[in-house]
Amino acid sequence: VQLVESGGGLVQPGGSLRLSCAASGIIFSTYTMGWYRQAPGKERELVATMLGGSLANYAESVKGRFTISRDNAKNTVYLQMNSLKPEDTAVYYCNAKRSVIDYWGQGTQVTVSS
Repeated sequence: VQLVESGGGLVQPGGSLRLSCAASGIIFSTYTMGWYRQAPGKERELVATMLGGSLANYAESVKGRFTISRDNAKNTVYLQMNSLKPEDTAVYYCNAKRSVIDYWGQGTQVTVSS
């Protein structure tokens, strides 16, 4: 199983980034896909998750700014991040979860700074 994130980088406050996570080795449509993040000195936290269909769940801190989506035909989940703030700076991790099965990507760094 592989989850490969891409799309991170350095962006100014107010800017946008789109993260992608390509999955292989799983029946993608049967997994809840999600994005988590971990800032320096803090615990990993949920950003957004999406079930196989279209039901999405967001952390309060990103509601209205971030959008999670998935393309089951491409085995890919996305995170569109708009109106980025310095406090969004973290390593962002892709997650695939089904029952007790839990897979993680290697993470991609997002830095929001002027």
